[in-house]
Amino acid sequence: MTVLRQPGTVLTDHTFAVPLDHAVPDGERIEIYAREVVAAGRERDPLPWLVYLQGGPGSGSPRPLGRDGWLPRALDDFRVLLLDQRGTGRSTPATRQTLPIRGDAAAQAEYLAHFRADSIVRDCEFIRRRLLGEDGRWSVLGQSFGGFCSVAYLSTAPEGLREVFITGGLPGLDVTAQDVYRAAYPRIERKNAGHYARYPDDVEAVRTIVRRLRDAPARLPGGGLLTPEAFQSLGLMLGSGTGSHTLHYLVEGAFVTGPTGPVFADSFLAEAEQHLSLAGHPLFAVLHESIYGQRSVSAGATGWAAEAVRREFPRFDADLALAGDAPVLFTGETIHPWMFETDPALAPLRETAELLAQREKWPDLYDPARLAANDIPVAAAIYHDDMYVDTAHSLATARAVRGLRTWVTDEFEHDGLRVSGGRVLDRLIRLVRGEL
Repeated sequence: MTVLRQPGTVLTDHTFAVPLDHAVPDGERIEIYAREVVAAGRERDPLPWLVYLQGGPGSGSPRPLGRDGWLPRALDDFRVLLLDQRGTGRSTPATRQTLPIRGDAAAQAEYLAHFRADSIVRDCEFIRRRLLGEDGRWSVLGQSFGGFCSVAYLSTAPEGLREVFITGGLPGLDVTAQDVYRAAYPRIERKNAGHYARYPDDVEAVRTIVRRLRDAPARLPGGGLLTPEAFQSLGLMLGSGTGSHTLHYLVEGAFVTGPTGPVFADSFLAEAEQHLSLAGHPLFAVLHESIYGQRSVSAGATGWAAEAVRREFPRFDADLALAGDAPVLFTGETIHPWMFETDPALAPLRETAELLAQREKWPDLYDPARLAANDIPVAAAIYHDDMYVDTAHSLATARAVRGLRTWVTDEFEHDGLRVSGGRVLDRLIRLVRGEL
């Protein structure tokens, strides 16, 4: 067990061998990595545990740099466990490099079917028993997709929970993937309107970039391809507090003048690749729409829902925009089949992703009856007009979970937990404790 010290904190590594399929406890095992963080000088204090569930899907837990972000507020009260959810970070990885070990695409898809929130919750319960004992309870902080996992936790194993804090992650309990994107595209359009109002010169600048890409897609430094659709997907940034500004600075530096005239700047292509490449978290694309699959809501496949629903919103069609004088709209947190052609980290997983997109009868993730009888203290931050998680869906779920207290705010965007210096977490803690 490795123990390290950073400014103001002590970090301890933990690795757990958990069942790939918790329904077969004696079957194949995979590793789950977690990093314990405690305030320096309090290593031996009997502090309650707080397990952090990261957003995604497919993202490892944050790598702390001492007492940064929301950690200082958490460390005032808790011993924190930063969990690398299965397939991410230092847990047994699931990438284009490792998945071929499983066999063909069908075998890979079958393997990845065990990587949703239901399995993540069972991993948490396995780990809780190892660290706290059978009767120990811990607190959970779920950000974005981590909030989805937290609601699944409340649905399936509330006996392991002391209290739950959710930020930007109350899922719709009875919405399909198609419902999610029908609600999402109008929100994404509003974020576009806000961006172009803030930076009106970007309207023509973006049209120029997309026109050039339509004539000749650009090769990115790592081998990926920047197409009009890929460029539009940079709108994913618009859901964070500083994303509009970051996108503007990217757009304004798109071209330099070479011997033959304007060409895409290497710096522009390199930065675009940083935002577009999913090499570090491929499961974000491979598993994204499966997080909405529930057979009691819809027994059918998710079936590339974002791509299908996009056709219902022609204003996102770049060709139509360029044919007139409309701004080219960026997209957001939407996954499309073409991503498995333009991103080298995803291309080998194209058939696997297709099989998951066509998979039917996903097990249910949420239990409305159990949530209606909930007796675990829960508080949730709901960000007004959150681009990634529909506010109306979140509010409906808040009403459906007995005793859940909400804080609806427009002070922050979806990244409020990370950028608020602990204020978001502090408010949720005070809500749960009845101080507000």
